[in-house]
Amino acid sequence: MKKLIAMLLALTMVLSLGSMAFAEEAETPELPDYLTGLDLGEFTTIEEGKLIMSTNASFPPYEMVADGEGFAGTGFEGIDVEIAWYLAQAVGLELQIDDMEFDSALMAVQENKSDMMLAGLTYREDRDEVMDFSTPYATGVQVVIVPEDSDIASPDDLANDKVIGTQRGTTGYIYCSDTPENGGYGEDHVQAYDNGALAVQALLNGQIDAVVIDNGPAEEYVAANPGLKILDTEYVTEDYCLAVDEGNADLLNALNTVLETMIDNGLVDEIVSHYISADEAA
Repeated sequence: MKKLIAMLLALTMVLSLGSMAFAEEAETPELPDYLTGLDLGEFTTIEEGKLIMSTNASFPPYEMVADGEGFAGTGFEGIDVEIAWYLAQAVGLELQIDDMEFDSALMAVQENKSDMMLAGLTYREDRDEVMDFSTPYATGVQVVIVPEDSDIASPDDLANDKVIGTQRGTTGYIYCSDTPENGGYGEDHVQAYDNGALAVQALLNGQIDAVVIDNGPAEEYVAANPGLKILDTEYVTEDYCLAVDEGNADLLNALNTVLETMIDNGLVDEIVSHYISADEAA
């Protein structure tokens, strides 16, 4: 437990240093002119006057609990948090962020407990059957974290009776727990955790052999924990999207209009660059 607390404190310091300058300079930014007066049509949200976002705020640099007021006073910070704030402002609503486990965030959208989900969420056909996805706004790369002295040199080595840690409900878990015939390693070789930090702590404790997670948080966890490294070989590349409940076309169209305008005018790239350098994103 002491090691976990130390790791989380170290990670918080790393994240704070990485995003502090931008958050302090523009904690409550102005809405760009190109995001005002957009033709958004008519739509409704769960609670009048609010746009409720479900997320799992332990996924740096996309979403994390802030040490202080956070971006624009939300109490959170990260790429998805900033994108969501601009979306809410452009559609004339107050952003409310509900932090929960990843799989609970998925269900919150489907059960009309949240209007949208942003959480480093990747498009999958099975998810598309129960939710509707936006235009992709970023690319996610799944990577493998191992101890520096590990004999695992590539994802292929994970098939050699290794135990893999992932975050519960994520595509990393889905891919790894699938059958070997479908490119996975089987459920018996995968241990799911409530968040990435717990998976990394299990790796440090020698309880598992590797962690499969997105590159953004992987970089942060490795930086905060000497003795770990990321394999050079990527595991899988995916598109990040936001999602709304299946059939909520009016809200999705409004959010997509704003999101695509942000992308076209370079705002999404600007937000990403505050948290991920060009070298890391390449």
